[in-house]
Amino acid sequence: MKRTLIACAIPALVSGCYMVPVSPDQVDRLTTLLDQAQRAQIANAVPKPVPAPTAAPIAMPTKDVPPIAIPGGPVTLYARLYPSNDIATENGMVSGTVTSLMNGKGRFQVVYRGEPLTGEATRVSGEDRKGVASAWGPNGTFMSCEYQMASYVRGAGTCNFSDGAKYQVHVGN
Repeated sequence: MKRTLIACAIPALVSGCYMVPVSPDQVDRLTTLLDQAQRAQIANAVPKPVPAPTAAPIAMPTKDVPPIAIPGGPVTLYARLYPSNDIATENGMVSGTVTSLMNGKGRFQVVYRGEPLTGEATRVSGEDRKGVASAWGPNGTFMSCEYQMASYVRGAGTCNFSDGAKYQVHVGN
């Protein structure tokens, strides 16, 4: 039994999660960049009227401003689950990760009572900030969450486990 648990846990724990040390300044810059990317996506979704051609503009002196780099790949966010009922209090705080694919979907991983749970998080259709997450473990434990993101890298919500435990979840650094 112990070997089976270890054999199942190791691939789940190392499947695509990478920790990269980041300073608080870099986290703030990443938050700003992701918010800018979100605003750009929204602005590009609405067609803009094309202005009529005009005379050539007069060249004005400008100073060189370096372009802002927007992350193109997945971003791993930390999820902290705090107990909100007696069953959850028995286990205490739970932590995990959400790897956002930056397209409204993500991979969700958490270890609950020694069992690795893996699943996915998906934004709700028609909502740019609300979403649901579900995860399942090899011993049959499962969880479901509802959340709302304040930005691409911060959010909060609630999670319910199959044993009746209820948690408040906070996502982000």
